[in-house]
Amino acid sequence: METVNFLFVFGIVASGVFYFVFKTRQFRTSHMFPIRKKMYASMAGTALGALLIFFGINQLMLFDGILTYVVAAIFILFGGYVAIFNFNATKHYKQFIAEERRLNEN
Repeated sequence: METVNFLFVFGIVASGVFYFVFKTRQFRTSHMFPIRKKMYASMAGTALGALLIFFGINQLMLFDGILTYVVAAIFILFGGYVAIFNFNATKHYKQFIAEERRLNEN
């Protein structure tokens, strides 16, 4: 049980780190690349959704009670929605990156 809990805590920390990395990339990207900024924002959103999912599952494993199950279910469902929506947005924006790079070559 401790090993499984450690894996979920690692997933929470890794998701948080990836969220921070992609948000930093989003803010540091030049205004000349708006599609790339949106792609990084979507990647950060996917990491945030994964963080919510890992947190919800971790809460299920640590605590018992009806309220815990309800709150964990909300975290897992909302995290799944956020992760799937932003993953699809990332796939959408990735197809325009090469075109954006070609347009901004000077």
